[in-house]
Amino acid sequence: MEGFTRAALARYWPVLFLLATVLLPLYIFGQVAEEIWKKGGFVGDVPILRFINRHASPPLDTAMLFFSRIGAPVPMLLFFLVIIAALVLWRRRGDALFFAIAVGGAMAVNYGAKLLFRRDRPDLWKSLAVEHDYSFPSGHAMGSMAVVAALIILAWPTRWRWPVIALGGLFVLLVGISRLYLGVHFPSDVLAGWSASLAWVAGVRAARVSPIRQLWQPTPRRQPGAESG
Repeated sequence: MEGFTRAALARYWPVLFLLATVLLPLYIFGQVAEEIWKKGGFVGDVPILRFINRHASPPLDTAMLFFSRIGAPVPMLLFFLVIIAALVLWRRRGDALFFAIAVGGAMAVNYGAKLLFRRDRPDLWKSLAVEHDYSFPSGHAMGSMAVVAALIILAWPTRWRWPVIALGGLFVLLVGISRLYLGVHFPSDVLAGWSASLAWVAGVRAARVSPIRQLWQPTPRRQPGAESG
């Protein structure tokens, strides 16, 4: 029985991977986007924000500002460039290309979605981190999720997978919560950002291991004297 289970998982893992990391997040994003497009947002958006704000305190202000700032575009861009440079120096050009498309593509999707939905940001109290662009989906949520999800995929074959999952997951969660605490995003913005980003990164990963994977690999050199068939 155990052997059968392992064989079934080995055979169907690509389908399970697509369901769990691409189709399900896309479904969640679609449901959130539909609610925002038709009704302007979820019923629980404002009550959740007010509940969080009732528990505000100076120490939490400091902590949430910190996580919001390190999850901002400039720090994440610098981290992104460091990872790309490291992968290139380690001669892992395929991984560098994957990381660039996974993270860069997620942020392009975020920019396009903001222009499409043009959702105003919450205006329930005076925020400590005023923002002036559109709210949906959260760029902080999408950026942090894209970086961490891509790093988890790269670290998966190594012994670093669990530390990356634990620390990266905590980072993504705290960045998302910080945006709610500061009152610059609705919960639906953050949920949609996480879902869209995860679906994009996992989709890029799925394309990389699909039959078109030769696009990610250099063309093998012909050996001298090899005869053509």
